[in-house]
Amino acid sequence: MTQPVSPPRYDSGKAPAAAPPHAWRALAGRADVRTLSLLGVLAVLILIGGITKPDEFLDTRNLQLVLTQASVIGVVTVGMTFVITSGGIDLSVGAIVALASVWATTVATQEYGFTGILFAAVAVGVGCGLVNGLLVAYGGMVPFIATLAMLASARGLALQITDGRTQIVTIDSVLSLGERDSYVLGIPPLVLVFALVTVIGWLVLNRTTFGRRTVAVGGNAEAARLAGIDVRRQRLYLYLLSGLCCGIAAFLLIVLAGSGQNTNGNLYELDAIAAAIIGGTLLSGGRGTITGSVLGVLIFTTITDIFALNNLQSDVQQIAKGAIIVAAVLVQRRTASTT
Repeated sequence: MTQPVSPPRYDSGKAPAAAPPHAWRALAGRADVRTLSLLGVLAVLILIGGITKPDEFLDTRNLQLVLTQASVIGVVTVGMTFVITSGGIDLSVGAIVALASVWATTVATQEYGFTGILFAAVAVGVGCGLVNGLLVAYGGMVPFIATLAMLASARGLALQITDGRTQIVTIDSVLSLGERDSYVLGIPPLVLVFALVTVIGWLVLNRTTFGRRTVAVGGNAEAARLAGIDVRRQRLYLYLLSGLCCGIAAFLLIVLAGSGQNTNGNLYELDAIAAAIIGGTLLSGGRGTITGSVLGVLIFTTITDIFALNNLQSDVQQIAKGAIIVAAVLVQRRTASTT
């Protein structure tokens, strides 16, 4: 006896049904496990620091220093997280920080005081981000190549501006932000800026249409385009955002160091990418987490501090960082294969 043939199903034009609730709960569960794992790693590092150098590592001044140092690269990492989530990459962030810091500390710029330095740093960062965005989004260049070209150009221009010399900041209102008298309830102003950038970044990525579009572009750019998202404009905005974060980080670095140098931001691109990766942001795009990226920054900064206090060589520190990155990527691949 023949079975009745069901009529063909035609596309009704409606959007596909949303994922079942249990799928979202599973995703949230994996995110919670990842966050708890990073917190566990950070707790272990703090325990190691407390055991090896209890008087020095647990000192309030040292903890403030760790958070302050994490603030500069942390702001850069927030912008990098957005770019990687969209499926892109930005190798020029360290060079942009260097260029912005030296441009903002020239004698001509310092004549305009605090406002001039801050404006110059942010403007240079956004300008470089604009160039990157135009090359990638509208020029059709591969992000790796476009940002690599910016890296070389920005470093060269920073060297040309300084002629290899350190530019000392003489504006008291800028230098005072790095002094203990400016701390708010024991918290350095740079840390407060980092916290503000982190909160805004988290809200934008997780609670706005811009964030959802960023994830959609990273997950499947063609599907995002068919859904009505202007992919090229979105990518342009993301590189502008990355440049803005670099400009803010450059100003924080000026406050921290009291000067501008063409060597500023050295290897920031690697640190930012590594922090985002171990935090759970996929290199292939489509998933990003600001919370994880910030924890990644804190982990790397704590490792650096522990190694410095114990007078361990920097090459061992780099090996440890490399091992952490490899482990994080392997965990990502294992997680992706089970989903």
